[in-house]
Amino acid sequence: MSKITGSVKIPEMEVKEEVSLDASSTAIIIVDMQNDFVRPNGKLYVPTAQATIPSIRKVLAKAREANVPVIYTQDWHFKNDPEFRIWGEHCVMNTWGAEIVDELKPMPDDIVIRKHRYDAFFGTDLDYVLRHVVHAMNLVIVGTVANICVLHTAGSAALNWYNVIVPIDGISALNEFDYYAALRQITFLYNGILTRADSIKFV
Repeated sequence: MSKITGSVKIPEMEVKEEVSLDASSTAIIIVDMQNDFVRPNGKLYVPTAQATIPSIRKVLAKAREANVPVIYTQDWHFKNDPEFRIWGEHCVMNTWGAEIVDELKPMPDDIVIRKHRYDAFFGTDLDYVLRHVVHAMNLVIVGTVANICVLHTAGSAALNWYNVIVPIDGISALNEFDYYAALRQITFLYNGILTRADSIKFV
């Protein structure tokens, strides 16, 4: 079996130093920050996920202070889910691995969207919630895994004409290549805005 190898130059991507968002039309989406992804003993551990928690907490604190709605996605699988043929068993419903990590536990007024596939819009109420419950068109997306659930969620958001904002210190991937590939797709394909947690302001 032959393999593809080589070094790839990362395309230049703008990271905005200040992003001001209307609090009344913005929501935060925290993607799959669950034990199976974040904890070293999780079934699909992402080595850099734990390091993003402080940045995600910064975004959360700003959002809560400005009354910006917070939405969590939760990977949620039945036993013998066909996706396990790709990734192995993970985030089985009602298990420790499927729980959102303690540092980012949802508050009573937060919204949790349980999903069975990478894309948080696929087969869920997320679009309905955004349009008719929280009335948000600006989506600040953080979480894991950058080139899988974060990217597919950001892509569906953009294709439904939401504005996508991604703090680069608030997402994580299984490796560096996947991380930068996700950033490239978010900006190049979906016209998303890259920034950092400290650079986001709600007005």
